[in-house]
Amino acid sequence: MMIQCKVAPLNINPMIGPYPDALDYWGGKNAYKILNEGEYYRLLTPILLHAGVLHLVGNVAVQLDQGAFYEKEWGSVVWLIIYISSAIGSSILSCCFMPDNVSVGSSGAVMGLFGAKLAEVFCRACESDKSQQGKVGHFVRKEQFTESMCAVTLVMLFSFVPFVDWAAHLGGVLAGFCAGMVCFSCYIQTKPFLMLWFFVGLGLCATFYGTTLAYMFNEVEPIEDLDDVCGYYQQFFDDYECNCQLEDGD
Repeated sequence: MMIQCKVAPLNINPMIGPYPDALDYWGGKNAYKILNEGEYYRLLTPILLHAGVLHLVGNVAVQLDQGAFYEKEWGSVVWLIIYISSAIGSSILSCCFMPDNVSVGSSGAVMGLFGAKLAEVFCRACESDKSQQGKVGHFVRKEQFTESMCAVTLVMLFSFVPFVDWAAHLGGVLAGFCAGMVCFSCYIQTKPFLMLWFFVGLGLCATFYGTTLAYMFNEVEPIEDLDDVCGYYQQFFDDYECNCQLEDGD
């Protein structure tokens, strides 16, 4: 993408990456096109893109560390369910609260993994700690809870700096927690607690996605300028170049 669409100046993209219209061209989150042109795939494709080299390196580092660890611990199927649902949830909340920004990156999905870990700790807290194994399990989960809370807190604190989509990060955490409640309640050994937290998880998922989708479709009105992302950003940067636009008739 950077070869085809060129690298933007740092005043436009400080992540050392392409121009924003290139990110839109390749499938970045664009609330106007999602809501007015029916391009719903943009709720998922942003996780395949990154704003630049720095953005990519940061997310890959976290995924190779914590992401790989969680996949080994949970299994690929559970990991993928949480990752994808968190990605979609992060894009939906970003459309709700930051509709006038083109956003990309897998950080919302990664935040969802931390949210799911919090849900796992919550669900596994129902297990007995009377045996030695149970005591060890509770101790380990307390450590994991502390680590996950620290990670979520730190990321959210830095989510309000310029060029960072705080709504996507928050949406990822919430969606990951909801999906985690459904997935990890199934591992609870006590059947009454299993049924209780499973249906609580389903209720949380229905509430989160139902509320955010209803708000997105009924209340959000993105600016029409996002139909032409290149023209939109040229209003703010004199040196903005459009190198990734579809030709007329394509």
